[in-house]
Amino acid sequence: MTKEFQSIMKTKLLIIVITLLLFQSCSIEKLYQSRQSRSSFEFEQVDFDDIVKLYMGKNIPDDGTIEGIYSVSSLIVKKGKNFFSSTEKEKVMNRRENYSKVAIFKDREKSDRDFFEVTINKSRQVSYSIRGEFSKASEGNILIYKHFETRSKVLAYTFTYDRGKDILEGIRTENNGSSTITYTLTYIKLFPKGSEIVSN
Repeated sequence: MTKEFQSIMKTKLLIIVITLLLFQSCSIEKLYQSRQSRSSFEFEQVDFDDIVKLYMGKNIPDDGTIEGIYSVSSLIVKKGKNFFSSTEKEKVMNRRENYSKVAIFKDREKSDRDFFEVTINKSRQVSYSIRGEFSKASEGNILIYKHFETRSKVLAYTFTYDRGKDILEGIRTENNGSSTITYTLTYIKLFPKGSEIVSN
């Protein structure tokens, strides 16, 4: 074997050894991190939604409150006439099923809103942002909902609450030229269900 060939073989062998060492150190690091994450909590942990369930599972009278944990779905529908047509057509622009989980609390501090909403998709956060607020309208089961977007944008929806089905449904419409876009939010209550609320 020539010296050049031996040199190439040594270089290849060295690369293989280094690669194997890197993979091994990565897997050892992952194992260490896994053990650390398991052992870093000395005591039993409670998530925010566990606390919400404890708070909302207390014996309270069923006064039609919307407090609870909900799964949220959305639907966007565009309705309008095409050029050279007198027929109105409807098109589903976007549909998202159970894309978010929120908790709605009764606000006993602020007088300008009745309930506020917190998104609880992520656990173990330091704090949770209030992303919406509900105010009761003067008539029936109508609620006005303000959803807070980034850059101080606020979207307003009109909601109704079906106590029998534990469902909140909100609608917002926008006119875009000859078309109308309807945004629908559906909140399905996960906890507590009507049967889980005990009257005093």
